[in-house]
Amino acid sequence: METGTSGDTGRTADRPARRTTDEPVWTGLPPGLLRMRRLLLVVWLGLLAVATALLGLLAGPAWAALALLPLAVLLWGWSMLGRNWRSWRYAERSDDLLISRGVLWREETVVPYGRMQLVEVTSGPVERHFGLASVQLHTAAAATDARIPGLDPAEAERLRDRLTELGEARSAGL
Repeated sequence: METGTSGDTGRTADRPARRTTDEPVWTGLPPGLLRMRRLLLVVWLGLLAVATALLGLLAGPAWAALALLPLAVLLWGWSMLGRNWRSWRYAERSDDLLISRGVLWREETVVPYGRMQLVEVTSGPVERHFGLASVQLHTAAAATDARIPGLDPAEAERLRDRLTELGEARSAGL
């Protein structure tokens, strides 16, 4: 059995290739956030369309056609919410957390673990109803504060604990 070098890569055959870069492994948001946002869109714009139609019937049938405007916004908003939801993702790297979002204007936030001061898990009444929670990261510089919305509560707590642990480990060396 030969344990010499394999090909021209300069590594031995029994050692795996080493990753030379710290490539992020991206995690998207769960579909529950999209369902919640779309339901809220349907409820609010549906109510607006019904109210507009009723007022339009009292004022005259031509005015009832204004109810089509909220329905058109609802259709447009439905697809925009899907695009926005797909654009959100985060990645835990060895030294920092990456958060990427945005459809037209992409925004990528890099939060070094050693700069984190506070990691919160929050969940409002609507989020709790849908079984969702958000992770809020606070740093010394307000510009690098970041938020990851719509996570499963267990994932939000795991992320909070991991980020807190890494933040304490990194800041101890300062």
